[in-house]
Amino acid sequence: MTADEPDARLRGAIIPVTPFQQNCAILWDEATMRALVVDPGGDVERILAAIDQTGVTVERILLTHGHLDHAGGAAALAEALRARPAAGAVPIEGPDVRDAFLLEGIAAQAASYGFDARNVTPDRWFQEGDAVALGPHRFDILHCPGHTPGHVVFVNHAARFALLGDVLFQGSVGRTDFPYGDHDALIGAIRTKLLPLGDEFSFLCGHGSGSTIGAERRTNPFLRA
Repeated sequence: MTADEPDARLRGAIIPVTPFQQNCAILWDEATMRALVVDPGGDVERILAAIDQTGVTVERILLTHGHLDHAGGAAALAEALRARPAAGAVPIEGPDVRDAFLLEGIAAQAASYGFDARNVTPDRWFQEGDAVALGPHRFDILHCPGHTPGHVVFVNHAARFALLGDVLFQGSVGRTDFPYGDHDALIGAIRTKLLPLGDEFSFLCGHGSGSTIGAERRTNPFLRA
């Protein structure tokens, strides 16, 4: 890989946020310093500090799904970024519209845990087959339901990298013991959409350490049956 190849210029930082230690990600193009923030679940001041430390300009905020720990800080972060001098609009995009009911219940859910968060109304809903661009970097959208009905993941084929939210973890998979959860749908999405990406694909998950598709194919107990 040469330095001027698009995927060679893609950089990232992870900021664990909220008491749930959710992996908020900042991804940026090193040539332009334009960035995406993925799943800002809370601790907005920490996310803003990381943005300032990296020196990037955020173009948009992406959400994998509607749970509080992934989306609870999105509205406040967008508002803070838009208020900065010379800043333009910073849209919130994703997940699939089938998670609208979760985004509309964030404030109530946060109150039940004893802290504040705001409901989220995305500027754009994603569908299977959509894509997001960050300069020369393309992230394809796959709908992977089961953990939530509208969960999506972001796949960069050039970098062989994906952001999987709470679908697949190192040694585990997303919870499906919610009233709207569907374990069969979750495993089906992993087998038909994620495993075919190839063993060399690395991924960041919503909590804990990342992994590779190959490692999970070989060792993840939920995928060995």
